[in-house]
Amino acid sequence: MAFYRKNIGGLHQAVRVAAGLAVVVAASVYLTGAPAWLVALGGAGFALTGLVGYCPMCAMAGLGRGGMS
Repeated sequence: MAFYRKNIGGLHQAVRVAAGLAVVVAASVYLTGAPAWLVALGGAGFALTGLVGYCPMCAMAGLGRGGMS
């Protein structure tokens, strides 16, 4: 039983995971201290939405797999 409906497609998921991981790596290389942790946490969250295939912000905006729902 799923508690959510996937609202992003396969290519969008892959791009989110890659971009999220790139942000985490860039934050760890170029930033230090609290800003590094905050930016890396944001990147990890972005990658996580790609892994599960559900974006809460897209759902609030009414965007689904086929564009506007």
